[in-house]
Amino acid sequence: MRFSFDLTDDLLFEEGKFLMIGGPCAVEDAEQTISTAKYLKKLGIPVLRGGAFKPRTSPDSFQGLGLNGLEILRQAKEETGMAIVTELMDTADLKELMSVSDIIQIGSRNCQNFPMLRKVGKAGKPVLLKRGFGNTIDEFLNAAKYITREGNNKVILVERGIRTFETSTRFTLEISAVPVIQERVDLPVIVDPSHPAGIARYVAPLSRASVAVGADGLMIEVHPDPPRAKSDSQQQLDFNQFKSLKDEIDRLLPVCNRIYL
Repeated sequence: MRFSFDLTDDLLFEEGKFLMIGGPCAVEDAEQTISTAKYLKKLGIPVLRGGAFKPRTSPDSFQGLGLNGLEILRQAKEETGMAIVTELMDTADLKELMSVSDIIQIGSRNCQNFPMLRKVGKAGKPVLLKRGFGNTIDEFLNAAKYITREGNNKVILVERGIRTFETSTRFTLEISAVPVIQERVDLPVIVDPSHPAGIARYVAPLSRASVAVGADGLMIEVHPDPPRAKSDSQQQLDFNQFKSLKDEIDRLLPVCNRIYL
């Protein structure tokens, strides 16, 4: 078995299980986040994503609600029982974040922030590590070692697209990275199709390809009203779009010898 570890007391993630993570790019307010959580819960999605601290290319863009966003995630967790994954941007916030988040996300921009990786490795909680958009597979796997060398093997690797010369999509999803990484390390590899797509209508085909290539899960951005989203509005799925995608995944998983976590 390539991997087997607890995400929470109730969620055992192991080879053959397929992890679905969904939720908004950013926590904007309680209604938006909790309504999304409740909808995803009805569909059987076990993990809610949502950014309390938002790394943005422009300082003029929405930067998240910070600690207030964590409190909204805490409320969503209490009301739905879903596990929470949210991104750590500053190690000074690690203690507060760990009080809410079941899985610590390290985003693409911090993939090679080695002091941060060591610190989350020592924290002991599951870590969701996104590939840096300029990183080779070797660089990505070496970044993961900074976590595992601290005794924490609860690491989920996320292929989220890399920057290439192509501009038709936001990034280029390197679908071949999934089997390559699975061959080299005994860690789960999931795909974030939202960021390489950059446009909502491409998320479903990239998701289908990810399942077919053998990914261990998907992480998808979902928002109750994407046009009004304060970040990544073009790539987030609305509830109906996500339900249609989930129905497709339901049909694909048995063919790929996977079952939902």
